[in-house]
Amino acid sequence: MHRRQKPSALEHKRDPAAHGRALSMSHNDTRSFFNFSQLVLSAGHLKAPPVLKHSKITYFEVEILDVQSKKQICIVDKVPPSSTLLDVKHKFHKACPQWYPSRVGLQLERNGPYLKDSINIQSLAVSSIITLYFTDLGQQVGWTTFFLTEYTGPLLIYLLFYIRLSTIYDQVESTKNFRHPVVHLACFCHCLHYIRHLLETLFVHKFSGGHTPLKNMIKGCAFYWGFTSWIAYYINHPRYTPPSFGHRQVSFAALAFLMCEAGNHFINVALAHQNHSGSKACFPSPTYNPFTWLFLLVSCPNYTYEVGSWISFAVMTQTLPVGIFAFLMVIQMSLWAQKKHKLYLKRFYPEVRRKAAMIPVIF
Repeated sequence: MHRRQKPSALEHKRDPAAHGRALSMSHNDTRSFFNFSQLVLSAGHLKAPPVLKHSKITYFEVEILDVQSKKQICIVDKVPPSSTLLDVKHKFHKACPQWYPSRVGLQLERNGPYLKDSINIQSLAVSSIITLYFTDLGQQVGWTTFFLTEYTGPLLIYLLFYIRLSTIYDQVESTKNFRHPVVHLACFCHCLHYIRHLLETLFVHKFSGGHTPLKNMIKGCAFYWGFTSWIAYYINHPRYTPPSFGHRQVSFAALAFLMCEAGNHFINVALAHQNHSGSKACFPSPTYNPFTWLFLLVSCPNYTYEVGSWISFAVMTQTLPVGIFAFLMVIQMSLWAQKKHKLYLKRFYPEVRRKAAMIPVIF
């Protein structure tokens, strides 16, 4: 039989120390677990990390070809669907610095119309690659520069003839002949007309940053400046004769001229207010101002007043150059009025269908 050995005295001394360490470690573990539990409870519910949604954006590639040779000029890549054609033109300008945006004309087809800068690029897309044809529109000028140049010339040219420079008229004949009052009145009316145009260009008309070819400005300046020289030469000539019916004819024509100038100004102000008021688009309606009542009869009363001004000026001065200029203005204004009237018919048919374009019944 085996005898059970009794623990020695040394083992009896070690056991309490080991037991104390075991109790101490168990107490520390319990305390750590308690602290961790309190931390979790204070933090609230555990939330799963958010799931990242990767949105797929389809970018377009715009291939730009020369309209004449069909050769590729460049490819504008990574074009977002929200981009406009103007954004594409800016990127095209970065690739080809010699063509700035206002000089670039882009077409969807070779014989098609030029696309507007505001058009969205996604509306042109059939696939991820969009092909556009490029045309160099030539050197461009802003509309404000265009009109300021076109109207400043006649104002200054007429005044040069009015003061009767010795290089234009015979000095001896100029000092002998008396100037009829209609000569001074004609200078006042002519200057008033172009000063009104200049002020309206600066403060009334709002141009949306558009451009026009430089050659158009040259043609417009040649027309207005050339006719002004011809008109001013006749009216301010020392041998100029007053109108046949004298003071009555001059007074009636001058009054009609001033009324047409006032009407033209009020119509332009009404059109500018209607286009930029921010309200729903609608055809301009007459107001309490009597000069705007012409909207009841015609769709383009500003052209009606413009033609009336030049016809009145022709009657007041009774000169052939003014009569020819007034006749050409009637033709030009009627063409512009008919073009704008067609646009009005598409947008405001019920309101415009019974109106004439410029002159009631005739046009």
